[in-house]
Amino acid sequence: MKKNVQIYVLVALGIVLVYVGYTTFFGRNDVPGISSVNASDTNFQPLDVQEPQLRLDLLARIQKSEYSGTHRNVFLIGPIAQPGAPVAPKNVPPPFVGPRMPPPPPPLQVPGEFFGYAQTRSNSHRVAFYKNGDDVSVLEEGDKFLGGLRLLHISDNSVEIEEVASGRRTSVPMTQPAPEQNQNP
Repeated sequence: MKKNVQIYVLVALGIVLVYVGYTTFFGRNDVPGISSVNASDTNFQPLDVQEPQLRLDLLARIQKSEYSGTHRNVFLIGPIAQPGAPVAPKNVPPPFVGPRMPPPPPPLQVPGEFFGYAQTRSNSHRVAFYKNGDDVSVLEEGDKFLGGLRLLHISDNSVEIEEVASGRRTSVPMTQPAPEQNQNP
């Protein structure tokens, strides 16, 4: 079966080769719709140019001419400006056409404050102290708090916080709590 297909392909290629050779070598290169010029054509008259040279006078005249058509930015969609209409200043960018990108999300705000950390001597495990109003929490790295925030890292001067839902991160500096004053009379 495979040999039969190969034989048919070879026969077809042979026929194409014979046709191309015949049209190339025996003058059958007439294409319908296109007339050819033969050396025996007596109506052909070559141009009578004695000394062909560049016409600098014509080039200078073209270079001095000014374009008087409409000055249009082809990259802007819209109607062509009418003659006599005021032209926009060239330094002003064209109005934006297309979809606008949404503004970036606001920076992550963490209510309350981190006011210190503690560290164990044996394995350098740190916990941070977080105060929101009158509530004080002790948080380890990886703990979730306030329903959607996670404490990622505790350093000496700040903590790294991530919002679980969006993945936004922020660094919150540790602050010194205001000294409490006893109001005992």
